[in-house]
Amino acid sequence: PIVRKANVLVLAKDVKDPNNQPVYDLLAGDTNSGKGSIIGTSSDVGSLSSLPSSDLESANVLFCSYPDAELVKEALKLCPNVEWVHCRSAGVEHVMSEELTRHRCRLTNAKGCFSSTLAEYTLTSIGYFAKDFPRLNRQKKDKNWEKYSVREISKSTLGIIGYGDIGKASAKLAKAYGMNVLALRRNPSLSSGDPLVDVCYDNSKESLNKLMSESDYVLVAAPLTPATVDLVDAEALSHAKQDCVIINVGRGPIINEGALIESLKSKKLRGAALDVFTVEPLPVENDMWALDNVLLSPHNMDQTETFMREAAESFCGLVE
Repeated sequence: PIVRKANVLVLAKDVKDPNNQPVYDLLAGDTNSGKGSIIGTSSDVGSLSSLPSSDLESANVLFCSYPDAELVKEALKLCPNVEWVHCRSAGVEHVMSEELTRHRCRLTNAKGCFSSTLAEYTLTSIGYFAKDFPRLNRQKKDKNWEKYSVREISKSTLGIIGYGDIGKASAKLAKAYGMNVLALRRNPSLSSGDPLVDVCYDNSKESLNKLMSESDYVLVAAPLTPATVDLVDAEALSHAKQDCVIINVGRGPIINEGALIESLKSKKLRGAALDVFTVEPLPVENDMWALDNVLLSPHNMDQTETFMREAAESFCGLVE
């Protein structure tokens, strides 16, 4: 662990973002008991370059509040003593560059801050399709009192692609519903003895296809990396159980969107609950808008009223 005073350079899309106030409060001069200080803030390369060279040299921590990759790359170039880069978000793809990948610094994120609400969304989506809420809405609109059979969530199977904090939080709720849980992760031995997982597979293509074939619901909660782009492609979807539901809270490009749309149109899949997309905002001409078996949200299922401030507070916890 890093155990020295944190000289923090704040890189922010909006340097006046009030959600970052816990960071400023923690590192406010004499009141912080030597934990560290804010040595500067920047929202673009110009303002970064104008900071005193002595401050840039003293910076050993970059706190990234949604800056672009170019600003982070420039900060690494101008700040030779950076040891730690922290992203206020769970995803880090927006700050990644070759320079950051090669850098000796430690990279952390706000993992865990958004897990509970995304797990709630996952189980809500399962209920949405299991009880056929779209049909209920149609029948209410038509004043149609017609009974129909619904699916039981208990004893069905949830397959989780990317068994990190979001996956674990979702597995906990799934178990409360009486579901079976399968997981896919790079190192299955880390889930040895985990009471929330019935079977944990490695992340090989064969294992992915097996998980797809055994799951009634598939949650995509993996991070976006070069290895996960198009991870759930046409081949993986072809192995999906008939009437499977896909839920994506990871990142859009992890699922091949064209192949997903085709599987939804053909009714190979019963439906999809999607909070993330390859292109955001979702273009108006995208077929997803017109598919009645898609539950679509504008990448806001982690957006509680306090989520940004809590993400900043998680950084403060690491500093302390």
